[in-house]
Amino acid sequence: MTDVRIHKVRFEPVGVEMEVEEGETVLDAAFRQGISLMHGCKEGQCGSCKSKLIDGDIELLKYSTFALPDYESETGHVLLCRTHVYSDISVELLNYDEDLLSRSIAVKAFAGRVAGITALTSDIRLLEVEIERPMKFWAGQYVDLTLQDGSITRAFSMANPPGDGSNLRFIIKKYPNGAFSSQLDGKLAIGDAVTAKGPYGTCFRREERPGPMLLIGGGSGMSPLWSILADHIGSGEQRPVRFFYGARTRADLFYLDEIAAIAARLDNFKFVPALSHAEADDGWDGETGLIHEVVLRHLREEKLSGAIDAYACGPTPMIDAVLPVLQMNGVEPEHIYFDKFTPAVR
Repeated sequence: MTDVRIHKVRFEPVGVEMEVEEGETVLDAAFRQGISLMHGCKEGQCGSCKSKLIDGDIELLKYSTFALPDYESETGHVLLCRTHVYSDISVELLNYDEDLLSRSIAVKAFAGRVAGITALTSDIRLLEVEIERPMKFWAGQYVDLTLQDGSITRAFSMANPPGDGSNLRFIIKKYPNGAFSSQLDGKLAIGDAVTAKGPYGTCFRREERPGPMLLIGGGSGMSPLWSILADHIGSGEQRPVRFFYGARTRADLFYLDEIAAIAARLDNFKFVPALSHAEADDGWDGETGLIHEVVLRHLREEKLSGAIDAYACGPTPMIDAVLPVLQMNGVEPEHIYFDKFTPAVR
């Protein structure tokens, strides 16, 4: 058996050092040692972990030039999720969050079993997984779920607050050809083995902030937002909350009774659902249009005061449309936290 070579990685300007083994990526080494760096897809597709190599020998695995264009790779930029190390190296972090680094949790694998599968709409399911021991995570984070034979792994955000650390719940949108989601109607059974590995994700609830909180989602983007909302309620913190949720038709909305109960007991809370394809027989008198258009109208009309924290979770086109709306209406970029739900890479 050959010895695994270990090198040191130093992150500037934060002065954090860690070890990385040859054969693992810098990002995986950080996860293993509980150092939370900015990240998104973990697969070289999004550019969230983009950094600049100061010195040292590295090799980049295959990545998307959308995430790292040639002109950036030629100036020493790297994707930490694709970086293998062959000497001690120094890296300048281009995006980092002091709060994220201070609240790092080491990534671990947890054996679990399917405890329940419930239909919330025609194509959205609630998956419940009981794991062997509680997982520590922050509201809004996600795990990689692997089915029992190990052939299928997908990332899903927890819908439960961190206090329910042994009973993980996930709101998942079904896709006709989805390798994981298509198993939720019949193939996956109560008691089937599932492994949850995590936590991952930087779109988690920031605590003890007095200003307004915006929650913006569509489809299964409800999952992390539901966790963030439950965690906020459990904290007892008082702040204005505006929850925007986009769906196609009235039949695609769910948890309306639960949200009405929250609105009845939470001060300064407003839920704004919007339908992009409202049907004539929906009897719908609420907001219509794409969710970023609805958010824009409300921000212009209400003029919320104080430093706003915005959490946006959902498909990439929705996030790309919402981000400029937030920034043009007074939400500071460093107070915008988002999670793009990208399709699985095949």
